[in-house]
Amino acid sequence: MPSPLNFTRFRPRLLDAMADYSKERFFKDLGAGATVGIVALPLAMAFAIASGLKPEAGIWTAIIAGFLISLLGGSAVQIGGPAGAFIVIVYGIVERYGVANLLIATACAGVLLFAAGLFGLGRLVRFVPLSIVVGFTNGIAVLILLSQLKDLLGLSVEKMPADVFSQLHAMALRIGTFNPYAFALGVACVAGLVLWRRLPRLPLHIAQTRAVQMGARVPGPIVALVTLTLVSWGFALPVETIGTRFGGIPEGVPGFALPDFSWETVKQLVTPTLTIALLGAIESLLCARVADQMSGQPRHDPNQELMAQGIANMVTPFFGGMPATGTIARTVTNIRSGASSPVAGIVHAVTLMAVVLLAAPLARHVPLAVLAGILVFVGLNMGEWREFTPGQLRHFSRHYRLLMLGTFFLTVVFDLTVAVQAGIVLACALFIRRMSGLFSVELETLQPPVLTYRIYGALFFGAAAKLDEAVNAAERAPRGMTVVLDATHLIYLDATGIDALRQLHRAVLARDGVLRIESLQPQPREVIERSGFAEELAAGRPHAVEG
Repeated sequence: MPSPLNFTRFRPRLLDAMADYSKERFFKDLGAGATVGIVALPLAMAFAIASGLKPEAGIWTAIIAGFLISLLGGSAVQIGGPAGAFIVIVYGIVERYGVANLLIATACAGVLLFAAGLFGLGRLVRFVPLSIVVGFTNGIAVLILLSQLKDLLGLSVEKMPADVFSQLHAMALRIGTFNPYAFALGVACVAGLVLWRRLPRLPLHIAQTRAVQMGARVPGPIVALVTLTLVSWGFALPVETIGTRFGGIPEGVPGFALPDFSWETVKQLVTPTLTIALLGAIESLLCARVADQMSGQPRHDPNQELMAQGIANMVTPFFGGMPATGTIARTVTNIRSGASSPVAGIVHAVTLMAVVLLAAPLARHVPLAVLAGILVFVGLNMGEWREFTPGQLRHFSRHYRLLMLGTFFLTVVFDLTVAVQAGIVLACALFIRRMSGLFSVELETLQPPVLTYRIYGALFFGAAAKLDEAVNAAERAPRGMTVVLDATHLIYLDATGIDALRQLHRAVLARDGVLRIESLQPQPREVIERSGFAEELAAGRPHAVEG
């Protein structure tokens, strides 16, 4: 664990990258950044609309947060911006608290993220069990898929509720407004993205043709967005578009505006603030780990990354933005396009801004069903569905299955905060149970006047009751008996363990006996000495504690 405070350790990865930067690397970053910037456009709009916001909220979050995260972050190739994982969270916050309070919660979450990085808590995110991460990731993927049914089916629902069952009920009531044109566009989008992704897997003699190779380099979401928008506009299909719902996208840069901030409001937003901060930290650091494995770049600095994420989330709300974090899809695209430094992420933000400022009037023709299709494709790829198959579940322990399936269920039925909190509490309870199961007290010798026990594992609050057998034996032992605890294999001791040892000591003293603890490891010995128990044992018996 690093030092408690990182005031002198604010060092963006960009500074290290510039030390040996070259023209060749710049052109690679330029191409990668331009590619990711184009990919980010439909995703940013889709994430914002699905979250109950206007499309420009997602676009400018991708631009501003993406720029700041690359400029100040601790990863060489990670791309930041709005993410699919936030869709359900943001939609729920908007429904319950309103857009203005979402901005305040996002800014407060940014403060928490920055503080977490400043105090060196970045590595603690790795302590979240994999089973919980898989559970809530799959749960969010299911919620994304369900949330896109309305636009995918072209249903006319005036206002969608926040929770999943109410959404399904609202859509069922309006199933008569089904729009076959919207459904056809959405299905064509999903099918096209699946097929486009399989271009490199075509038979070798086809995959190596120049046309296929050039086509594979064009991002699938852009191909789907452009072609299906042209189809919809050219045939004047009766489907809902960005223009009909939002009136288009503003062409200028959003102005700086302070949300109506008060301490009373902040106190009411504790839960959404913690949710945004927790999800942002987990998503960004998981994404950074994936980037490390794929890119071969030096390992990311988790604390610097959290500080950058915090700054980005503090700034974007003042421009009407939404929560931002590391995004796996765009980061993978960045790596595969040849990115070698954070310069690619900065180029991505500049490219996206240029595209928006030049082509904003054209966005009004984009069908919402196409954006829904893009998000359905994102949701399908986001979930780790193989983990839920019977064959795979059989390989996991019961504890792992309980955590993963329980977190998944709570994420879908309730929300992410409840799921992660319950998952972590359950993980701790199961860990305590497992650790207590590893502790044991074994009778080694019974040769009056000496009674010897050998203790194994960790003597802590979850296992202290297992010492009761030795206490009962001491209470029945002949007077003057010496009880020896062989602590060679005792690896950990806490305050509750000390209390259990004191009970054993009192039982031995009541029979005029002596308690000796032998072969102590450093941690248990330190605890015994610091608690004063060593002095109690040694009173009149100088060899009662032996290391």
